[in-house]
Amino acid sequence: MGSGTRPAEGAMALAEMKEFAGFSAATQRYVRRSLDVGLERQDALARWSRDVVEAAGIRAQTRVYDRLPEVRALVPDDSGLEAVEPFMAPLVSVSAFDLAQGRLTTFAAYRFLYERLIGADVRPWLPAAFCAASALPTLHPELRRRLLQSISEAAATASGWSNREPRFYPAWVEKVDTAALPN
Repeated sequence: MGSGTRPAEGAMALAEMKEFAGFSAATQRYVRRSLDVGLERQDALARWSRDVVEAAGIRAQTRVYDRLPEVRALVPDDSGLEAVEPFMAPLVSVSAFDLAQGRLTTFAAYRFLYERLIGADVRPWLPAAFCAASALPTLHPELRRRLLQSISEAAATASGWSNREPRFYPAWVEKVDTAALPN
C-alpha cells in the first residue's frame, strides 16, 4: 500500500529540484552552505570558506543560526497572538541576517531555505517573516525594494499551506572525473 505514494513523492522531489535549479548559482551556493550550517550536516567553515571574509561570514551565520532550535520549538500550532511574539522575533532576526547577505534575492529562495531549516510547519509564517525582515531599515533601500517586490500576492495572501515536509535537500557534490568512469 505504501508504494502508492512513492510516485507522488518522487514528483514532488523532482519539482523541488527544478525549483532549486532555477535559482542563481550564488543563491544555490548560499542555500547549500546555510543548510550545512543550520542542520549541522558537516563542517561548513572547511567546506565553504574561500577567504577570510567568507570565513567570518560563516562564523557570524553560525552564531545567528544558534537560534534555530528555539525557532523550531516555538512554531505556533495556531494563529493565537500569544504564541506569535516569542516565535516571530527570533525568526525575523535570523531572516534579516540571511536577507542582508544578498544571496536570497526572492521570496521563493527564502521559502525554499526556511522550509528546510525549520520544517513544513513554518510555511504559514514565512510571508510575514519575509516581509518584516525585508522591510527593516538595516537593508539597503534597493535590496528592500527587490525583496518586497518578489513576493507574489498569492504567496502573501494564501488561505492554506501544505504540511508536507520537503523531499529535496541540496548538498555539496564533489566533481567526478568522468575519464575515470567505466564505459
